[in-house]
Amino acid sequence: MTRLRTGGVRAVVGAVLALTLTGALAGCSSTGGKRAEDARKAAAAQGRAAVDTPRWTFAMVTHSGDGDTFWDIVQNGAEQAAVKDNINFLYAHSDEGKEQAQLIDSYVTKGVDGLIVTLAKPDAVKAAVEKAVKAGIPVITVNSGAEQSKAYGALTHIGQDETVAGEAVGEELDRRKKKKALCVLHEQGNVGHEQRCGGAKKTFGGELVNLYVDGTNMPDVKASIEAKLQSDKDIDAVVTLGAPFADAAVQAAKSAGSTAEVDTFDLNAKVATALQAGTLGFAVDQQPYLQGYEAVDLLWLYRYNADVLGGGKPVLTGPQIITKDDAAALVGYAERGTR
Repeated sequence: MTRLRTGGVRAVVGAVLALTLTGALAGCSSTGGKRAEDARKAAAAQGRAAVDTPRWTFAMVTHSGDGDTFWDIVQNGAEQAAVKDNINFLYAHSDEGKEQAQLIDSYVTKGVDGLIVTLAKPDAVKAAVEKAVKAGIPVITVNSGAEQSKAYGALTHIGQDETVAGEAVGEELDRRKKKKALCVLHEQGNVGHEQRCGGAKKTFGGELVNLYVDGTNMPDVKASIEAKLQSDKDIDAVVTLGAPFADAAVQAAKSAGSTAEVDTFDLNAKVATALQAGTLGFAVDQQPYLQGYEAVDLLWLYRYNADVLGGGKPVLTGPQIITKDDAAALVGYAERGTR
């Protein structure tokens, strides 16, 4: 069965609360609750807003590199919430901290009504986020930077606790009786990645070693993992920190003649299929669609009703350990880009 951690429960509570509030607003129509809800569903299906609030502009700036399918899912969630909430949604990204800060500054200059940012490289974007807050623009952080979010002035943080997620991986590796694991970090300087591997090392009863690779060069990722597996036959598990890198690790293990199990953070259609086939052992899902959707929805709630979810604490969307037993139920969602 799927093992949903405490963070996942809090995330579900947050999602239910946000959707309940939105549904309640729609239900106030003079046509009655059921008719109003039917009208809301029809509007969403036709790409029309379900509310009559002003058309605010929200911008999201992430640390995504080009071609990262994880961020496609985050963006998909944000865009769908934006349609429902009558929001003009803008998106920009850069895996360079300095460029991410410049993008944030550009949206502050444009005077957007709300900002959603990631803090994978918190020092690089600190001044830009604080500038936005000083300008009166509400900010929500997502995915990374839970520790810095409040200090930088953000309303709340939405995502998983990366250390907790790493600890869940260490525990799962123990359950699978693994003895030596390789943790593959694909982005230098990403504090969340360090926390994931550090958390796994904390709870894993075996030995865990880090391997740094260039995540922008997939052939290099494969070659680096393959070389490590060839030189260390004791490695019986490889943990990648993003779904796009899981397949490269599987190929590397095969080329190296290694029987090491490949596990990964994050979920997409390819990972779900590989879990079903047994090519991957397990995945750690932080529900990126929920991160994007809730970020927009919570900004809308703040602008409309001064609501702040979480009581000053992060709203957690994971970790959720996904295994072969769970994958079949999620393949359809992954294929449509929502898991």
